[in-house]
Amino acid sequence: MLEIQEKFDTEGYEDIIAAAGVDNIHITEAMDKGKSIGYIAYAYETECTVVYGYDDGGDLMLCDGLVRSVMFKSVLKGIETMIFKLPDKDGFVNLRKLKFLEGDSTICENLDGFMNACKNCRRGEI
Repeated sequence: MLEIQEKFDTEGYEDIIAAAGVDNIHITEAMDKGKSIGYIAYAYETECTVVYGYDDGGDLMLCDGLVRSVMFKSVLKGIETMIFKLPDKDGFVNLRKLKFLEGDSTICENLDGFMNACKNCRRGEI
């Protein structure tokens, strides 16, 4: 069964943390049968959440779940903006397919509205 959960240590993610150049990184992993199959690395700032990297193994739905989990936690903290500072441009492809990002932008704004719009999709209102 797939679980998306925050990892409370950064073991195995030292290269990502070093590349990000910040020390307040959080890691959330996608776990299947006790094995990590993906992750997202991010940091909460005062006005935004910054995503420094993710790995979805090419699975669009896994990308969606990882990003939404961080969006949800950001909204709970009162943060309405997510900025993607990814190490390579290929990381933006799935984010644009999922409409987290529009055009060449690397910023997703109004996270609460984004999450609430998705609730309406499930109810068939949009």
